[in-house]
Amino acid sequence: MEYRKLGNSGTIVSHLCLGTMTFGKEADEATSHRLLDDYVAAGGNFIDTADVYNAGASESIIGNWLKADASRANSVVIATKARFPMGEGRNDVGISRKHLRSALDASLKRLGVEQVDLYQMHAFDAVTPLEETLRFLDDATRNGKIAYYGFSNFTAWQLTKAVYLAKLNGYQPPVTLQPQYSLLSRDIEHEIVPASLDAQIGLLPWSPLGGGWLSGKYKRDQAPTGATRLGENPNRGMEAFEARNAKDSTWAVIGAVEDIAKAHKVSMAQVALAWVAAQPAVTSVILGARTPEQLADNLKSAALKLSQADIDALNAASKPVVGDYPYGTAGINQRNRGR
Repeated sequence: MEYRKLGNSGTIVSHLCLGTMTFGKEADEATSHRLLDDYVAAGGNFIDTADVYNAGASESIIGNWLKADASRANSVVIATKARFPMGEGRNDVGISRKHLRSALDASLKRLGVEQVDLYQMHAFDAVTPLEETLRFLDDATRNGKIAYYGFSNFTAWQLTKAVYLAKLNGYQPPVTLQPQYSLLSRDIEHEIVPASLDAQIGLLPWSPLGGGWLSGKYKRDQAPTGATRLGENPNRGMEAFEARNAKDSTWAVIGAVEDIAKAHKVSMAQVALAWVAAQPAVTSVILGARTPEQLADNLKSAALKLSQADIDALNAASKPVVGDYPYGTAGINQRNRGR
């Protein structure tokens, strides 16, 4: 396991983070605790959850695990999120001061801790002035309820605005951004990655396996079956599955991942995870697992070192398709300082 700074903070986290969206639904409490134990035993110290994950069940399961051993709270870094609905009321959603105040208190209670190490805004909220959100987060930091804060699913302009509003007002700065990022989803490289590098924001990629596609679980022109989310629930996301399946680019990426996996004698998932972990600005890659076996395989990616030739092959197969402007040749030429 590698260890990296949590964005521009002084806290150190493992480069593989345990995502806990499965806790309380696809993984019961006993299995979830086994996943936590196995992850920590492998050297991991960074756990990501959210209040909305199974209506608070994920946080409660983590809280029970922390309570079982008092030393755990000091040895791991706990990240959670707020923004999505946690009730039927008009103010049970968003990133307003009113909602965040109650949401943070509820998360602290479920987790059984006095402070959340990383508190993340789960998505942008166009209703709430960003200054209001940042002032709350600054207050929560100074009051000791959170150590750091970050964002999830923000665009580049939203992130940059938040960074400079915090600087302008003398607030504590954000340290992380949690975006979707994988070999099948590289669009953040156009704006979000450069904005994050500019502000020294650490990226915490979610869905690094592209919703399971990069693990090799799906076959071309074959409906999902068996122990996959779509196989167990064929009505869930079939439209998205069919759209992804129809793209030749999907299978070009999967083919490249499969070739490199065979060459290294590792799983496809390990290759896909190692690629994300090696990208600029990435602090920690969020792993999702339903079983100890899945987690064990994903954790093996920590030992995989891709060669430059491997990375070049994966980059070529997964290169995002862009128009001529502003990200294509015309835009690049305009930004170059030629003589």
